[in-house]
Amino acid sequence: MCGIIGIVGGEEVAPEILEGLRRLEYRGYDSAGIATLVEGRIERRRAEGKLNNLACLLDRDPLAGVVGIGHTRWATHGAPTENNAHPHATERVAVVHNGIIENFRPLREEVIAGGYRIETETDSEVIAHLVTAELDAGATPADAASRVLKRLEGAFAIGILFAGETDLLIGARRGSPLVIGYGDGEMFLGSDALAIGPLSNQISYLEEGDWVELTRDGAVVHDATDAVVEREIKTAGSATGRIEKGDFAHFMLKEIYEQPTVIGDTLGTYFNPLSQSIVMPALPFDLAELPKITIVACGTANYAGLVAKYWFEQVARVSVEVDVASEFRYREAAMPPGGLAIFISQSGETADTLAALRYCREAGQHILSIVNVPESSIARESDVVLPTHAGPEIGVASTKAFTCQLVVLAALVIAIARGRKTISHDQEAELSQALAEVPAAAAEVLQRDPQIDALAGDVATARDVLYLGRGALFPLALEGALKLKEISYIHAEGYAAGEMKHGPIALVDDDVPIIVLAPKDRLFDKTVSNMQEVIARAGKVLLITDDAGAAEGDGATWMLGLPDLHEFVAPILYAIPVQLLAYHVAVNRGTDVDQPRNLAKSVTVE
Repeated sequence: MCGIIGIVGGEEVAPEILEGLRRLEYRGYDSAGIATLVEGRIERRRAEGKLNNLACLLDRDPLAGVVGIGHTRWATHGAPTENNAHPHATERVAVVHNGIIENFRPLREEVIAGGYRIETETDSEVIAHLVTAELDAGATPADAASRVLKRLEGAFAIGILFAGETDLLIGARRGSPLVIGYGDGEMFLGSDALAIGPLSNQISYLEEGDWVELTRDGAVVHDATDAVVEREIKTAGSATGRIEKGDFAHFMLKEIYEQPTVIGDTLGTYFNPLSQSIVMPALPFDLAELPKITIVACGTANYAGLVAKYWFEQVARVSVEVDVASEFRYREAAMPPGGLAIFISQSGETADTLAALRYCREAGQHILSIVNVPESSIARESDVVLPTHAGPEIGVASTKAFTCQLVVLAALVIAIARGRKTISHDQEAELSQALAEVPAAAAEVLQRDPQIDALAGDVATARDVLYLGRGALFPLALEGALKLKEISYIHAEGYAAGEMKHGPIALVDDDVPIIVLAPKDRLFDKTVSNMQEVIARAGKVLLITDDAGAAEGDGATWMLGLPDLHEFVAPILYAIPVQLLAYHVAVNRGTDVDQPRNLAKSVTVE
């Protein structure tokens, strides 16, 4: 997760910005930088690698200035080099950016056509040039920022520094969080309350679509229509845990809301927007020659593997088996030489998964792991590591780690499909672009949270709940049921929708809510037919579909419409409402959401 900090102060700000970046190190990063105004000019210091490299650079070549911005970057668009590190700058503007700009390519072409020189491989640089072009045309800094923000598509948080403006910073958020800190004659901007915690305990959170003008005298917040609005100023707790949770009641909810950001961070690692292609690290095996793929994981990670099975077989046309790690070794599966074994784990320390990895190693399999902790045991014993960039996940019930695992798996599917020549370049671009649209769609889904909260009261009184899905949404039904069981303690089961008539339909009555996951895809009509069978037996149905499917959901007791999105990436998006529903049901029932009974975050014994 990239990190942002900005300060408008009365004394030199570079040392405080550096310390703010240190407080964001927990997010992970591979380069960092700071920009300030020195005699009105933009000056930058950037360094590849750890913050100590930037600190040493600042010792050798200090930065003056009473206004500045800083950034820690996970490499997304472009390699983790000093040149690609933030802040990105022209002579008139410096920008720090978290997230992904979906329409980066046409904007980049426009910038180049306008005579501006692109110097990096990133999508972020285009923001600086677009704002510069507006300034060159005579706009004020606020007007320039407002106009550019309306042209950007995607999920992002942005901080902007303007040459000659020693009493101004502009920040904006869409999908990615941004926090304002209030001081005495100084103001602060941060992607996380931790970044500015020691500097200010008076904070406010920008809401979706907001942008803000910061001066030493305070903040002027605008909504997406540019209207000036008030945002509540709160006193941040002094305890680290309370600061980390920020404006959220629980870590789980905070982590659900971080998904537009971390999905974008993870996606950017594997997707080149210029070529619209997936980029993988060097692999010690030939993608075209894989005889079989075996996916091994536990719990929620196992459901990510089940989704990937649909993707691998439909898109890459390769046979896949998915196993629960605790059962895998004891099945003594025959494994063809040269097969690929994929291990999925948030912590990278799951004992059953690690034991299964060693079994596959002895069976002559190539070992690839998808983990959130690159230094973990599973990562160290793998041939290839594909990291997720979810950042620390404190809530026991996995949320953002799960969707980031799906993003990595989707990218791997596309890479293997390309290697096996089962998709064309145009098809790869189509699927890759669909992935690029997920962060913004995820931010849009989060705006349905009040609607989901309202529905949760009806589910919270149930003793049993059923989840239904077809195709790649069937594993999401399993995941939805698991989430509800984990944190609300309601008995729940997930089924393939077509299997209802083979037994589970006997459970249906008006006391059993049925959650149906059904985007308007090629299986939609069949799923709706199964749903009607439930409705005919007095079942109360919550249909989670997209805008196209909502028109055909007659008979559902409740309806939740999500953004229309490519069928390939629907499982990533549909994970979010089932997470939110489980969360709000648990809150309604008064359970311990972040630390549910009998569960641990990392299972390190068999």
